[in-house]
Amino acid sequence: MQSLSDPANTTTTARRSAATIGAKPAPVQGATRGSAAYQRIVLALFCSGFATFSLLYCVQPLLPAFAHEFNIGAASASLALSVSTGLLALSILLAGMVSERYGRKELMFASLATAACCNLLAGVAPTWHLILAARALEGLALGGVPAVAMAYLAEEIDARGLGFAMGLYVGGNAFGGMMGRVSMSMMAESYGWRTAMLVIGALDLVLAVVFVMLLPGSRNFVRNGTLRLRDHLALWQRHLGHARLPLTFGIAALNMGIFATSYNYAGFRLMSPPFSLSATVTGLIFSAYIFGIVSSSWAGALADRYGRAPLVAAGIAISCAGLFLTCTSWLPLVITGIVLLTIGFFTTHSAASSWVGRMAKEGKGHAASLYLLAYYLGGSILGSAGGWFWEHSGWNAVAAFMLLQVATAAWLARRLWQQGRN
Repeated sequence: MQSLSDPANTTTTARRSAATIGAKPAPVQGATRGSAAYQRIVLALFCSGFATFSLLYCVQPLLPAFAHEFNIGAASASLALSVSTGLLALSILLAGMVSERYGRKELMFASLATAACCNLLAGVAPTWHLILAARALEGLALGGVPAVAMAYLAEEIDARGLGFAMGLYVGGNAFGGMMGRVSMSMMAESYGWRTAMLVIGALDLVLAVVFVMLLPGSRNFVRNGTLRLRDHLALWQRHLGHARLPLTFGIAALNMGIFATSYNYAGFRLMSPPFSLSATVTGLIFSAYIFGIVSSSWAGALADRYGRAPLVAAGIAISCAGLFLTCTSWLPLVITGIVLLTIGFFTTHSAASSWVGRMAKEGKGHAASLYLLAYYLGGSILGSAGGWFWEHSGWNAVAAFMLLQVATAAWLARRLWQQGRN
């Protein structure tokens, strides 16, 4: 990894690491595509991705119901999601630090199980503020999964199959996000949103157990309990001083901002005139996530072959096309626009997230945590900000807000392309 600082001026972290783990064994070759270990890793992390994102996004189709039941506006209702993603972003940094001491697998399991229990608490909370408190705790707990999963894959998967494995992991995220939204909207209309949240929480608690039973122990991770706060800060500083990583972080924030904004307020639009769809039918729109599952795996495999930069640029272009289609008043075109936004988002995210592991030559967990910090802060802040545009000027204003994000992401992608394809 290149740094803006002189290589001779090695950081405290590098010196301590050399002294502390200088006798560590040579890295074991990562699991190769098609091997039994590779299949177990991919399946386990698919389960973790499903659980993480079904828990995180199960409230998104409920935002109109929250607004009606608790007599609040669209922007306030979106806090049920934004407080989770915002605190998730912050906890990811802590998770990266903790995983260096206690290990990847253990932290991911503890995070999944705790988050599932918080979702159960949100399902029985009697007031809006208690629901937000439970969702905030859920976001804090979930921080132990995404960054650590990315680091685990970068350490344990052979580089030639990393893009495909990352694509399948992101596919699990997409499937969890889709089922969390679709099943929640259907169960909520039939049995009530509280029952639906309890079902999602219980299911994901079971998946946490399946995950820990499937995932092989780390072979290339070495616990490092000697790292102090200033050492973690030094690693983050090195990543932020990298010539290309910060551009990737910026794309992550904007990409998630576009996606969160579109999905947060698409339900409000589709349940309003001229469409006036029911909650269940509106929830089925989230089935567009199935295209995210396919596109993320496809993008990961193509990134291994052609490089990350072309796939990131293609994903942003697809999102832009979808954005314009959502501004029409013909429902089939609106749905097509949502599908294209979904494909564009997952294509960009799959390629960019695997790029981070390749660019970061040390402290991969710290690099992943910075990527996901930007990713979730973008979704939390920009996703909530979109509510103001909806309340004051309707969907076209929301689309203009997203278009600004698309243009900025395209500019960052152009700079990345100029600096290299891989």
